[in-house]
Amino acid sequence: EVQLDESGGGSVQPGGSLTLSCTASGFKFSSYDMAWFRQAPGKEREGVGCSSLSADSTRYADSLKGRFTISQDNAKNTLYLQMDSLKPEDTAMYYCAADPGLVACSRGYSYVPNFGTRGQGTQVTVSS
Repeated sequence: EVQLDESGGGSVQPGGSLTLSCTASGFKFSSYDMAWFRQAPGKEREGVGCSSLSADSTRYADSLKGRFTISQDNAKNTLYLQMDSLKPEDTAMYYCAADPGLVACSRGYSYVPNFGTRGQGTQVTVSS
């Protein structure tokens, strides 16, 4: 069974940093495109970014470039999202997502909410 477990969310002041983790199980991690998306209350799901080993590339939402960084450790089957200079508008539930075949990420960050599998999410709240 494909399973994704997010952790690392919490409350942080504006300008602070958080690192989210997503531990994957039940599938060959290196054969999937991996991604993060978020959803704020009352808003649609928004792709944060994705990582594809096939293309050796990482894509980000234009508005998040320079503040958010996606990385992965294949030996640990873990995906990370480093978030810096956090703003109140970054407040949302953050989800890890996976899609087999190593092609989904090539469709761009906006496709991320359509990835085949997602975790339960971890809440990030940015507030003073």
